[in-house]
Amino acid sequence: MPSITLSRRHFLKACAATAAVGAVGPTLLFSGDAQAAANAHDTVVFLFLRGGMDGLNLVVPVDGSDRTFYEQARPALQIATSGTYGALPLTLAGGAGTGFGMHPSATGLRDIWNTGQLAIVHACGLLTSVTRSHFDAQLSIDLGTPGQGGGVGWLARAMNTQPGTSGAEAMPALAVNNRQPANLNGTTRALTMGRPSDFALDSGAWQWQKTRSDSPAGLRGVNETLASMWNGNTGLEIGGLRADGSLRVIAQQTYAPLPANWPTGNFAEQLWTIAQSIRFNLGLRYATLDLGGWDTHDGQGSAGSGYHYYQNKIAELSAALAAFHNELAASGHLSRVTTVVQSEFGRRVRENANRGTDHGYGNPVMVMGGAVNGRRFYGQWPGLNPETLSAYYGDVPVTTDHRRVLSEILVRRMGNNQLGTVFPGYSGYAPLGIVQGTDLALQGAGAGMGMASQPAMLAPDTQAESPRSSGRRGYLARLLSDPRIVRHR
Repeated sequence: MPSITLSRRHFLKACAATAAVGAVGPTLLFSGDAQAAANAHDTVVFLFLRGGMDGLNLVVPVDGSDRTFYEQARPALQIATSGTYGALPLTLAGGAGTGFGMHPSATGLRDIWNTGQLAIVHACGLLTSVTRSHFDAQLSIDLGTPGQGGGVGWLARAMNTQPGTSGAEAMPALAVNNRQPANLNGTTRALTMGRPSDFALDSGAWQWQKTRSDSPAGLRGVNETLASMWNGNTGLEIGGLRADGSLRVIAQQTYAPLPANWPTGNFAEQLWTIAQSIRFNLGLRYATLDLGGWDTHDGQGSAGSGYHYYQNKIAELSAALAAFHNELAASGHLSRVTTVVQSEFGRRVRENANRGTDHGYGNPVMVMGGAVNGRRFYGQWPGLNPETLSAYYGDVPVTTDHRRVLSEILVRRMGNNQLGTVFPGYSGYAPLGIVQGTDLALQGAGAGMGMASQPAMLAPDTQAESPRSSGRRGYLARLLSDPRIVRHR
């Protein structure tokens, strides 16, 4: 093992470099050397809708008793079943109805559904714990461990156990974000950037940063000078070498502005960055991005003329995902890209007095891509009967563990059978059939077959005693003492 020494020359060199690297923060230090990699592999794109997206107004009950319950619970926020702002029917491949429609602003998602490349998993989420806290629910999903143990993200564990990677990939994992998300904590192989055009050292005077066409003769910019200095074996120099490799990878790619046929906005730009990164043959296996703004406690809006906040958010989501999907199809990459769209939890079934919705529980998860067995629903839909919802305080319960969905994609699309490592503590995996691929013998704690887990809910003796019969004070005391309930914060 080589000895690590720090001479005066190395010390001064490191001090001089620290200011420049510090200008861009630690995100540059999370990628390997810049080397080309083959791209004949699958890629998973994980989109986190942070804030608790109201899935009940995205995937809308349109007939039967559930429609009656829905209208009773949402007199102001309900989506109509017909008309200009009526729900878009979601039909099976043969044309039969599913009992659900999609928000009228989600025409792009509806079109992907009709091509058979979008599937929806009903009542999905954190099966084994109930929480109304954004922070706890997001962290549990980011880490893949309800209860938030370990501190390492599920995408990092997936990347660290991914078969078929050599370590020479230029960009095996990517977060299009201004900071590294928790789902990539724990890997040194992920690159984090807000946008390619901003991914550069910008410390000091502009004219000194790098050599340009109008620079004085003989000028050597800070970037060029630093690149030649990362040749030692100190931790900073090794990190600096990786940072320089990351800068070179991005600088060498032909990242282009948004095409004219794409929607505008930051979210569309993020998806366009991922689409281009897939096309650049950089070895990309896992990509992640966020779309926030879904915490609609008041003024949520519905669908109709004029301003409706939620309607605009759905339009933003749907249009950008449709453009991303169409780009992958046109470039020939759709068959090997699977996109998962998830929020930390849904919203309460009953609207509140502020024409919004409060934190809920179960929610639809969308899976789209060329290898998706789409145009159908998966999981178990519990219905909206108030008697069913009462045990969950008026929320749609979770009937499918979100890790079951992600596990199937890891096994069948990524060839990663290390479920016990990627999702510690999760067991009982069995594929739902959402995506095409080969089932592998599983390694680790996730190897058990069959879904034995049940939705988290109150113990039977607690359910049997109604708040009215035991008194409001007793009911609240039991609610606050239930260890599976994380109170809102």
